Amino acid sequence: MNELDFSGKTVLVVGGSSGIGNGIAQSFRKRGATVHVWGTRPNAAAYADSQDSQLEGLQYAQVDVAQAHNVEACALPFERLDVLVQAQGTVLYDRQEFQVEGFRKVLDVNLTSLMACADKCYAALKAAQGAMIVVSSAAAFHSTRGNPAYNASKTGAFGLTRTLGEAWARDGIRVNGIAPGLVDTKLTRVTTANPKRLEGALRNIPLGRLGTPEDMAGAALFLASPLSAYMLGQTLLVDGGMLLA
Repeated sequence: MNELDFSGKTVLVVGGSSGIGNGIAQSFRKRGATVHVWGTRPNAAAYADSQDSQLEGLQYAQVDVAQAHNVEACALPFERLDVLVQAQGTVLYDRQEFQVEGFRKVLDVNLTSLMACADKCYAALKAAQGAMIVVSSAAAFHSTRGNPAYNASKTGAFGLTRTLGEAWARDGIRVNGIAPGLVDTKLTRVTTANPKRLEGALRNIPLGRLGTPEDMAGAALFLASPLSAYMLGQTLLVDGGMLLA
């Protein structure tokens, strides 16, 4: 038996159009799953200019989860859902998150949308006795001086994972999470594209390298599989040892 064979399974990756979510989506596809992804652009072709996007073999739909009513209004193309991965996320720089408008924008994407998508998919997950995986951040475990909204939203995602894990367990839905460290995506290029910042960041990572979307996908596959059948409400820190110090 191959516990990481997802043939015949249906997976939805919110935020699966690029970055960590895209790496997770492709990993499930390569292991036999039918994978749906939600993104903000009109169609898959609109991501042709994105180096973080590989949408081949994925079923794409435009659902901008920043607005909860978009989630409520969308029609799910399945009645049963084996795995829901919530990998949507945004961050604002230049102190924009210290203003209420910017703070609210980040929380709408990074936290409120988690509950909107969870609620939308609850019945389908229950029908399949499925799993939900929330992608938060290592930021949930330490201060991020310049990004109060990002930090608050990811800390909230960590708490929501525990709470929904307990609340939905008796419905047959397992909820767990992943907290990535510094992963090379478009959201982190402010650091990874700056040689001096990158050098400083790598000094704090015992494994000596950035994380990749594929690193995060490994954790997601585990959490969606029978290998983690007795795990509930947990968030795996996948950071190359960054927070050990």
